[in-house]
Amino acid sequence: MQTAGQDSHRRQRIGRQGEDLAVEMLTGLGWRIIDRNWRCPIGEVDVIAEDLDATVVFCEVKTRTGLGFGDPLESITWRKQRTLRQLAAHWVAGHARPSGAGRIRVDAIGIVLGGPEPLISHVRGI
Repeated sequence: MQTAGQDSHRRQRIGRQGEDLAVEMLTGLGWRIIDRNWRCPIGEVDVIAEDLDATVVFCEVKTRTGLGFGDPLESITWRKQRTLRQLAAHWVAGHARPSGAGRIRVDAIGIVLGGPEPLISHVRGI
């Protein structure tokens, strides 16, 4: 039986693995990673990247080891989406961008581990 500390460490390890896979996928698309695990008083953004069109993309990454609790993307509630938009606005307010680079977007990346290959879903503009 796992203790609460062991379970927390396991969840953190799985979450980090998912974020690493998400970053690998995004860089494979030619995107530039701006920041990871950016925090401010209202929360955290897992990955901030710039896509090929110079849009700054704020990515929420959800990772699960199976589908027993549903698809990982199902856990991104309307409340979490609202918080992500607030986080994006907070980040933009504190980071100067060149003129013309004002587009932003919030994406979700769901990752299911446990099979022979991870299953990755990327939803743009949640």
